[in-house]
Amino acid sequence: MKKLPLLFFVVYFVLSGAVFAQTSGTATSTSADQLQGLIDQKNTEMQQIQNQRDALQAQLNVISQSKNTLNSEVQSINYKINQLDLEQKSNRIMVDKLGLEIDSMGQNITQAQKDIQDRKQAIVELFQEIQSQDNNSLLSTILGSGGLAESVDQANAAITLNDSLVKSIGELKDTQDNLAKQIEQESQEKAQQQMEQVNIANSQYILQDQKNEKQDLLSQTQDKEKIYQNQISKLNDQQDSISKVIEDVEDQLRASFNPSLLPSKRPGVLEFPVSKAVITQYYGPTKFAQTEYRTQFHTGVDFGVSIGTPVYAAADGTVSRVDNNDKGISKWNRYQYGHYILIAHPDNLSSLYAHLSRAIVKAGDIVKAGDLIGYSGNTGYATGPHLHFGVYWTASIQLKSIPPAAGLVPVGVTIDPMAYLPASDFISMSGSK
Repeated sequence: MKKLPLLFFVVYFVLSGAVFAQTSGTATSTSADQLQGLIDQKNTEMQQIQNQRDALQAQLNVISQSKNTLNSEVQSINYKINQLDLEQKSNRIMVDKLGLEIDSMGQNITQAQKDIQDRKQAIVELFQEIQSQDNNSLLSTILGSGGLAESVDQANAAITLNDSLVKSIGELKDTQDNLAKQIEQESQEKAQQQMEQVNIANSQYILQDQKNEKQDLLSQTQDKEKIYQNQISKLNDQQDSISKVIEDVEDQLRASFNPSLLPSKRPGVLEFPVSKAVITQYYGPTKFAQTEYRTQFHTGVDFGVSIGTPVYAAADGTVSRVDNNDKGISKWNRYQYGHYILIAHPDNLSSLYAHLSRAIVKAGDIVKAGDLIGYSGNTGYATGPHLHFGVYWTASIQLKSIPPAAGLVPVGVTIDPMAYLPASDFISMSGSK
């Protein structure tokens, strides 16, 4: 029998050192079945909360389409407060669920590490067995044996050992690859758990903002419908004036618009800024825009999301502006985009995220596609909680002071976001936002 090729030793030592990553996973006192049972329980609790959130959203949708009254405004705020309470409960359950999954993966990783050590030991024993049989050549085995048949049996046994070695090395490599995947998955779930903790912290601020808004609304109106209606009427007139200024500027900017400077229109240039995207209004002269906007034109795409929904960057870029057009928390002090974020991308496009409840980035920040940048809300001139997502030709953008709106209002040549968003993974429905 030939001596074992050096390649086998090289492969063995390479594989034996391939994965040494350790896990910080812990709880081994709870069995895998018990952990899975607890995970299933958390899934059930989350589904129950989601059902309650859906019911609240349905009620909120009905109110947003009804006559704009003080009572409906108070009801709307109450629903949003309840939604945020449920959102926090859901986030906390998710944190617990991820903790259980991390513990479960920790057990799997520990078992995989033990399997790797066992396979390494088995390979070492196979090497030793092959080496012990390799002390005599095949010819010596044949000449020194009692017969040819016995020699053939010994040779076949040696071949079987080599085959077993190759198989064992393959199984070791598969186990190490599986361990690496489990460690990566554990790392991702830990990152998600940390993100849920961030969401919980931010939702507490958003919840308090809603409570302050309700208190301010009632104190300003003294619970009188006439005062409320007068304030809303004044707001509508002021917003018409703002829209007129924006329309005039954008008409001038379009005259110098050069479409060739933009990336070719194709799906996937931008990502959806929210998960489970539900489009409630498209870009252009929509039915709602025809009756509700002075310009009769909608300059972006609206996503129907409850207040406090995480909002993500649609592409890599630099945050060029974080601002607020509102002059107070009462509905009649909310103008244009409210809290918004503007991001400039390297391809002459900029994206706008408007009506936010909270921004967690600042001007100058570098962001990657999918990074958390803020949370949806109902700020600015809006009929209900949603995210207004706009796309601009970057070179055309002007940040203008347009009283009575506070801060600076972004004005520029807008482009249909649907020309660059993914062609699927969204739900389209009629909306009024």
